[in-house]
Amino acid sequence: MGIDDADTVFQVVVNEQDQYSIWFDGRDLPDGWTATGTSGTKQECLQHIETVWTDMRPRSVRERVAG
Repeated sequence: MGIDDADTVFQVVVNEQDQYSIWFDGRDLPDGWTATGTSGTKQECLQHIETVWTDMRPRSVRERVAG
């Protein structure tokens, strides 16, 4: 189960600042991260993140700018 193995399953995770990452499926998540419900190959997960994470600014920055 390596990070670049084709058969490794990942899950998409998000933190409290709405920042996304991938994490090995089945492993305990680090504090502050939550699974989004999307899992698959590394490429599938990264593609999902590219689709949903359209504003890379942390939530706190977006909220401050919005007023």
